[in-house]
Amino acid sequence: MMLNMEHLQKRYGKYQALDGLDMEVPDGALYGFVGPNGAGKTTTIRIAAGLLKPDGGTIRIAGMDALQEPYRMKQKIGYVPDHFGVYDNLKVSEYMEFFASCYNLEGLKARRRCRTLLAQVGLEEKEDFYVDSLSRGMKQRLCLARALIHDPSLLIMDEPTAGLDPRTRLEFRTLVRELNEQGKTILISSHLLGDLAELCTHIGIIDMGKMVISGSMEEIVERIRTSRPIIIQVYEHMAEAMTLLKEHPLVRTITVKDQEIMVGFSGNEVQESELLAQLVAAGVRVRGFMREPGNLETIFMEITNHDEERVVLSYEDESGL
Repeated sequence: MMLNMEHLQKRYGKYQALDGLDMEVPDGALYGFVGPNGAGKTTTIRIAAGLLKPDGGTIRIAGMDALQEPYRMKQKIGYVPDHFGVYDNLKVSEYMEFFASCYNLEGLKARRRCRTLLAQVGLEEKEDFYVDSLSRGMKQRLCLARALIHDPSLLIMDEPTAGLDPRTRLEFRTLVRELNEQGKTILISSHLLGDLAELCTHIGIIDMGKMVISGSMEEIVERIRTSRPIIIQVYEHMAEAMTLLKEHPLVRTITVKDQEIMVGFSGNEVQESELLAQLVAAGVRVRGFMREPGNLETIFMEITNHDEERVVLSYEDESGL
């Protein structure tokens, strides 16, 4: 496991930012980290990057205790913050060589390393440009090149595509995917759920200082699918359908409008097919049976919604489940 956090606690005065957070980022993963405002996402990122100490809990990076060995830990991490910062009167080459010197890279070796990284992020022709003259997208790529100078095992990125136009976001995502394919483990925080869904191998969603869902993208996709209601269109024998559904142990909610039933169903694909077979066996003439489509944004909204679940038997007046 590249990054392992257990029972992390962090309080700011009376505010509990992290409340026993557990988080695992597998070796080689491209891990998307999301959460609503105030959920503790930024605090977690700063603790993982070694910029903030937790009040309690443990952090291990590549098996090493990060709290006991902070210097060695920072050698293994590259950090791309959400804001670039101000570097007036520094050329791109000077910026890169300055940070190379922070890792004891000097002279020809440093210049070669910097040029290689600038070429990797598509800035090889900008060496003599002043940093302040670069576009936001170019500054983000430069910041990424700087974070890679010491060849870290874990790359931590905090909202790296915030404020970028769609084309630049796409280019940056391509670059991140290439780094992951080259073997970098990447933890990326973003509020752009569509980008993460296309990019990441793993997802973690934090809410109220705790991890509420995490896993591989395949596991999350299955969770999204099974979290969506089943839409059943009934041609005849609605009463029989309602009797069966009300007694079914996997049916959580039922909503009816005309000849259409929306069912909150907690079963898997096999159990879905069994439900359909049971309806047909009960004499219900079914003309439509399908899961409502969903995506990462759908499940994010569902699991960070703190309203209690309600069972609704009619949605003439209410549209929610």
